[in-house]
Amino acid sequence: MTKIAIVTSFGGRFLELPRELAGEEVVSIGRDEPFDAARGAEVAIGSNEPNRVRAVLDALPTVRWYHSLGAGVERIVALEIAGRPGLVLTNNSGVYDAPIAEHVIATILAAAKQLHLRARHQAAGEWVREPNARDVRGSTVVIVGMGSIGGEVGRLAKALGMNVIGVRRSGADGSVTPDRLVEVASQADYFAICAALTPQTRGLVSREVIAKLPAHAWVINIARGAIADEPALLEAVREKRIGGAAIDAWWQEPLPADSPWWSLPNVIVTPHVSGESERFFERTLTLIRENVRRFKAGEPLLNTVDLERGY
Repeated sequence: MTKIAIVTSFGGRFLELPRELAGEEVVSIGRDEPFDAARGAEVAIGSNEPNRVRAVLDALPTVRWYHSLGAGVERIVALEIAGRPGLVLTNNSGVYDAPIAEHVIATILAAAKQLHLRARHQAAGEWVREPNARDVRGSTVVIVGMGSIGGEVGRLAKALGMNVIGVRRSGADGSVTPDRLVEVASQADYFAICAALTPQTRGLVSREVIAKLPAHAWVINIARGAIADEPALLEAVREKRIGGAAIDAWWQEPLPADSPWWSLPNVIVTPHVSGESERFFERTLTLIRENVRRFKAGEPLLNTVDLERGY
């Protein structure tokens, strides 16, 4: 029997984890509750919020495996937990692939068919028929970051008849390396940012890259705001030097009420919800169950984070 501490503030079906992991000793610790009941836990499952993770690890020195319910773990890696002997960090990569990839495709289709403007006209009761829709079939999407999410975006894009240019660190599987980003940006009808935030990707989508985008191109960011140069992107959108932007991951969250992004007609604003799905718990539970089995058997865990790479 393995003692597992559930230290997430998620409610809903996560309250059922003690039952779903029958046979293990599972305790749930709320955000404002003491860690007494979790003493001796070898496994902790929680958020990727750094202050919470630090508190958990400080209070539970016996934890040998921490599972983040987020896919991005750059803020946990920044805690320098690599110095804690024997601690393994895993993330929820794979759980978000389908919903986030579908969100990217949805924003591509919305941008192509100008659905964001149609919605504004509907709200205003206006019958406006601008002939400005574009075909998605035959267009090109540049995907920055060809991990599990970016790979799924590419698969769906190809199914729509789109051309896919993948950008990844290794340049494997027909992708190009990040040093060619300025070059391939000029070919993009849609430019999807799907990479993990690391020291190497911070600011990767620079002013120079944005300046190379065609006048009709749309930037879609479902990863982390800091990967793109916000002032440069805002200027390009405002001045209509590019077609627009669909942003789900922001530089500051929540997006301030006085942010200029809200009112721009060629911007689709979503509040970091691209990973939402009614199947989130089901997929997460499948991953956790398999990793608990592996942990008990002494086998390598799925989704182990490389602390040097940051993902």
